[in-house]
Amino acid sequence: MKRIAILLTGLFIGFTALAQTDTSAKEQVDTVRIGKMIIIKKKGRDEEGERTSSTVITYHRDSKPKKISTNWLVFDIGFNNIDDKTNYASASIQDPATGFAPGATDDWFDLRKGKSINVNIWLFMQKLNLIKKYVNLKYGLGVELYNFRYEQPIKYGTNPTRVTMDNSTSYSKNKLAADYVSVPVLLNFNFAPNRKRNVGLSAGVVAGYLYSSRQKTITAADGKRKKRDDFDLRPWKLAYTGELSFGWVGVYGTVATQSMFEKGPDQTPYAVGLRFGW
Repeated sequence: MKRIAILLTGLFIGFTALAQTDTSAKEQVDTVRIGKMIIIKKKGRDEEGERTSSTVITYHRDSKPKKISTNWLVFDIGFNNIDDKTNYASASIQDPATGFAPGATDDWFDLRKGKSINVNIWLFMQKLNLIKKYVNLKYGLGVELYNFRYEQPIKYGTNPTRVTMDNSTSYSKNKLAADYVSVPVLLNFNFAPNRKRNVGLSAGVVAGYLYSSRQKTITAADGKRKKRDDFDLRPWKLAYTGELSFGWVGVYGTVATQSMFEKGPDQTPYAVGLRFGW
């Protein structure tokens, strides 16, 4: 009986020590997740039995990058101009009966470069991830607004379209406006996909449909006038486009593939400016 008592006492002491060891080894862990931030709080005891606590903050990253990312309301502001390759001696320009601008010279369509403004409003821009966010297909939908502000007092007539020089009064404003519903499609290269401020390069095309065009003038004799017509502008526009992006600010440029007029002048529009949004 004495031996059994000693054995039981030894087992009891061993289990008690083991239980104390297990208890001291156990830690109470509380985990709180806020978005991608994970807060881990640990409470326990050290080898001497003193209470300990620690807090660790980590950030969870998605194991797979999002396939599509969207940005709403991207805004462009810049300047537009024309590359004028018109042969002003040709019959399509000078013919008294059918010419686009009889009597015109190569300075008739000169623009006020600082006041010929290009504004684009993109309702949305999306990126489709192709290769780990480094290579993306970028596309969107919006409107392109071109304003060609003329130096000379030229005047557009209609049915048929004909441009004449009007020296009968003083023009304080004379512009041709062309507005397009447009869809850009670009291949985007993102050099810093894991940073908040991405650095990227995009190149592609933008196709547009002419939904509104008008000549707006302000003269001493007639005041403010606005004439709406297509003025023989092409209903469709296709342009090469590119951009450099630095976070939420970028630089863009576009150049059309052909003249904006269906007949008459050979004038190819282009634009450069700043892009805000993405």
